Amino acid sequence: MQIMGKAYRRARARGRVRALGGEAGMATAEYAVGTVAAVAFAAVLFKVVHSSAVQTALSHVVTSALNVAL
Repeated sequence: MQIMGKAYRRARARGRVRALGGEAGMATAEYAVGTVAAVAFAAVLFKVVHSSAVQTALSHVVTSALNVAL
């Protein structure tokens, strides 16, 4: 039983070393760049969806979907 415990602890320790050595997450600067990119994408998407051409197309899609005979 004690041998299994040592093996488990060694494997667990190796897993920690491997996890710390890789790039598992983003750093603070990467979070900032990712957030700015997400906000910019959201702003562009907002402008596109609120354009008159897209609103007209969406209106036609919804109207035709509601007028389908079942």
